[in-house]
Amino acid sequence: MLTTLMDGLLCCLTGKSANVVVPIETSEPADGYEFVEVKPGRVLRVRHIIPEREVVDEPRGPGGTVHRKRKITVYRNGQLLIEDLGDAARQELLHAQNGETQPNCTVEVELADPPSNPTPTADPKADKTGSVVGTGGPRKRWRKPRRTVVIDSERKITSCKGTHADVAVFFVHGVGGSLDIWGSQLDFFSRLGYEVIAPDLAGHGASSAPQIAAAYTFYALAEDMRSIFKRYARKRNILIGHSYGVSFCTFLAHEYPDQVHKVVMINGGGPTALEPSLCSIFNLPTCVLHCLSPCLAWSFLKAGFARQGAKEKQLLKDNNAFNVSSFVLRAMMSGQYWPEGDEVYHAEITVPILLVHGMYDKFVPIEEDQRMAEILLLAFLKIINEGSHMVMMECPESVNTLLHEFFLWEPDSPPKSKPRQQGEVYCIVPGPVLIE
Repeated sequence: MLTTLMDGLLCCLTGKSANVVVPIETSEPADGYEFVEVKPGRVLRVRHIIPEREVVDEPRGPGGTVHRKRKITVYRNGQLLIEDLGDAARQELLHAQNGETQPNCTVEVELADPPSNPTPTADPKADKTGSVVGTGGPRKRWRKPRRTVVIDSERKITSCKGTHADVAVFFVHGVGGSLDIWGSQLDFFSRLGYEVIAPDLAGHGASSAPQIAAAYTFYALAEDMRSIFKRYARKRNILIGHSYGVSFCTFLAHEYPDQVHKVVMINGGGPTALEPSLCSIFNLPTCVLHCLSPCLAWSFLKAGFARQGAKEKQLLKDNNAFNVSSFVLRAMMSGQYWPEGDEVYHAEITVPILLVHGMYDKFVPIEEDQRMAEILLLAFLKIINEGSHMVMMECPESVNTLLHEFFLWEPDSPPKSKPRQQGEVYCIVPGPVLIE
């Protein structure tokens, strides 16, 4: 603690960062570790494991076809209206007791507080803006859509097994982490025969750490991930992101819908555009953040783990989960600006997505992941009761099981039509979201 304070004081006096922004020393150039130069002077460490398969390429099953059609209307008051116009991937036939059918599904999401209703007027008339005022009732204003998007997607989804040579699984960590936080997942899936790829973000782990803040903007990091994806991608690719890493997986799924087969989002938050906070502790000078680094590490331990015992402290120490310089941490937080990644951007993603949420996560409320499940075209939300923000480290067996089941999942073939018995009524429910 005293050394940290002295380093911070020296940083303030000299104007230089107390942290030497360089990659972490590593003695593991082999054993699946590679160093990839994504740009001149910008080198990322990547763990790439290609297991030796007994079966080189097992034939794939027929899979299932998913057809979804949606109309998304964005109004000027910030309201988002989603109308389900097409079939679901696996339509469920349910008996309707009242005999009514519901062929379509409409989801209305409030993005901002709507304007309050004006005082009603006795005489019905139209005002200058085209609004109609009814007698004795609230004033109803004709709303002009700001933007309308129609999504008509038909995808074939197949089971992804470890014996399939055309499948690659990418793991992307968030702020302050490294590829080492995926240790349990990398070992588990490589043993099952999957080809796994996990990079260190710039400034994290053993990747190079430029000393300019512009190197850590969302766009700079997203281009890094694009380069890694294009280098290692197979025909069917599965993206797994945690926290801030979910944004990069979203970016790749939107940019490469034909190559990205499935996506897993672990504690990624809601489908909102990224914008750095103006009132954040990370806006403090680098030297001050360096002095506060023990407090920040303790706060991360309290908020990132459901329990704060010796096991969790050892996990942080062994996996470099918060081992970044104050300069990189400050630049990463202030560089989270991505206005394009709004609700409509997320709704346009046609890839099946698994959302994993730790119940005790203090960084990402469960309401945000529920909101994400409503916005996405085809999403499944799973909640792990024993986990928090670092759920893949706290509950590796549960997370690995969920991920593997999702890898193997494929829609059922449409059932053969059978004659309906007299007096039997069915209700077709699209069910775009499954929340458990």
